[in-house]
Amino acid sequence: MFVASDVVEEETNEDGSTTRVQRRCALDVDAPRLLKRIAGVEYVYFIQNNTLNRKERTLHIESHNDTFSNRVIIHETCCYSVHPENDAWTCFEQTASLDIKSFFGFESNVEKIAMKQYASSIKKGKEIIEFYLKELEDEGITQVPRWTPSSLPLPVSRPTSLFTSLPVPPKPAITFPISIPLPINAKDSNCQDDTQDSSTLQADVLTEILTGSPEDKLDADYIKRYLGDLTPLQESCLIRLRKWLQETHKGKIPKDEHILRFLRARDFNMDKAREFLCQSLTWRKQHQVDYLLETWSSPQVLQDFYTGGWHHHDRDGRPLYVLRLGQMDTKGLVRALGEESLLRHVLSINEEGLRRCEENTKVFGRPISCWTCLVDLEGLNMRHLWRPGVKALLRIIEVVEANYPETLGRLLILRAPRVFPVLWTLVSPFIDENTRKKFLIYAGNDYQGPGGLVDYIDKEIIPDFLAGECMCEVPEGGLVPKSMYRTTEELETEDVRLWTESIYQSASIFKGAPHELLIEIIDASSVITWDFDMCKGDVVFNIYHSKRAPAPPRKDPLGAHGITSPVGNNVQLIDKSWVLGQDFSMVESPLTCREGESVQGSHITRWPGFYILQWKFHNMPACSATNLPRVDDVLATLQVSSHKCKVMFYTEVLGSEDFRGSMTSLESSHSGFSQLSAVTTSSSQSQSSSMISR
Repeated sequence: MFVASDVVEEETNEDGSTTRVQRRCALDVDAPRLLKRIAGVEYVYFIQNNTLNRKERTLHIESHNDTFSNRVIIHETCCYSVHPENDAWTCFEQTASLDIKSFFGFESNVEKIAMKQYASSIKKGKEIIEFYLKELEDEGITQVPRWTPSSLPLPVSRPTSLFTSLPVPPKPAITFPISIPLPINAKDSNCQDDTQDSSTLQADVLTEILTGSPEDKLDADYIKRYLGDLTPLQESCLIRLRKWLQETHKGKIPKDEHILRFLRARDFNMDKAREFLCQSLTWRKQHQVDYLLETWSSPQVLQDFYTGGWHHHDRDGRPLYVLRLGQMDTKGLVRALGEESLLRHVLSINEEGLRRCEENTKVFGRPISCWTCLVDLEGLNMRHLWRPGVKALLRIIEVVEANYPETLGRLLILRAPRVFPVLWTLVSPFIDENTRKKFLIYAGNDYQGPGGLVDYIDKEIIPDFLAGECMCEVPEGGLVPKSMYRTTEELETEDVRLWTESIYQSASIFKGAPHELLIEIIDASSVITWDFDMCKGDVVFNIYHSKRAPAPPRKDPLGAHGITSPVGNNVQLIDKSWVLGQDFSMVESPLTCREGESVQGSHITRWPGFYILQWKFHNMPACSATNLPRVDDVLATLQVSSHKCKVMFYTEVLGSEDFRGSMTSLESSHSGFSQLSAVTTSSSQSQSSSMISR
């Protein structure tokens, strides 16, 4: 935004045909507050040189930055001239360059902010010109006489650009230095012909540059259409996190909307959001949540007695989910289905919610990333406070909070009875504070009055059981017949089966205690394929071959490390007496795998025998020039608490005739490999025709 300017120097030649003015202009650049604080400046100053040649009917404007000129170089030139074939037309040319040498580590942020705002300013240039032309017309000036040696310089012929002392109109606002002076030919400067005007053309070119490749979709239109309002700093966080996922997951990554939810849930703290998202992606992959809508078929008892379902949308276009919790027999459902079946059903509801948000975004033409939930508590009583039922509810809340952040736009709780405060006291500590702020609670029939349901849902779609006119297909519920109850043993077996269907295994790796997996190969030229994710810490992945079988596997007691691991295991196969090169040999080059990476690959075996896949704790190499540890080494050591790493892995052995490349083989098997990491690229190849992909 233009703030002010001072005339440093001004001169006019003898016949008055040429005037040169130098100004020092103060601009308030629309940049994140944090960036301004680091830079230590409130305004950015530019030096502008204007040369108006009335005889040749040209106006040249040159400007460059005075602030941070040793770190950033901005140079801009503008030229207004008369069209050589039609002297009633004004030609406009503009060029600008930006060279960022250094800027406190924020070089990429500054460049993107500058380019975005510069393109935006060019688009508004025509509006600025029209504004000043209208001012002239309001003053009765529709034509400026051409200069002659005898005529005096006319005030309106002075360059009245954004860098003059004239006040800038409140609309449109300019948020990055761009020179848009008053054209010389006031009457016809806004002429149009069958060619595109230069300002629009330049804007289109810059937009194309900013848009970049099809994968980099974060241009202004895309953000407005699919993501909503983002500050430059928030947009930068999204781009950086997406780029990190592309580098580490090597394939399909979550959509921008999904990444943005995790960033918002952690207030755009990059480190916290990345850790949060990686844990969720690992969970989705382990339990094949990406395929839940395709594979999960709700039991008949849920279809009959689960009193919830989707019902149109609210006034903001968000999908609306209706839950008649007061009419639900939670005890009967838990006794008939078990906790894990209920959890899977709720997860399928959330997956359906994500799908509906995408559909509504297309339908309404604006970003819709969350849904509204309407909970009717009529009928809620002490039966709903049955302890195993509350335990199941808390478990469901915990899983949903960890994997579907920022998906609940609003929760409307209606007809809350007296027993509700007891349930709220039990449940509310497990709900994120930001989520709790979205709760609106109505007692009795308060929802029917001002500020009630009609403020959030159109009257035409209020469900009939809430005195509305719309038929709601949500089941009415009722008591689950006790004949459908199952024994504790049956439920436990079913729960275990549900969550052990995953083909992925988990393992823990400690300093001095690697995890090893034995694969026996009978036919040479078989193919060992693997897919694993580094959930925590860094490891070195090795593959060994031995002609003789190792001793029965031993599990690390973990007691020596002072750690107990309820999830995953640690198995060691290679005997400490074995000698590398004699008892066993390395068949692949070691591969260092970093935390958060997804690694896929394959090895074509050359000999029958026993192959050992090993994940070993990665010891950071010491700096060769000094005995002192590097800063990166110290930080890495602090990040891996108690020298513990976690890996989630899947392996498969294929015949050579069935092998079509590591990832195509995995995808063709029963693994249900996650959509979130797919295409494989080779990173190394050994003499044994093996390939490790990352």
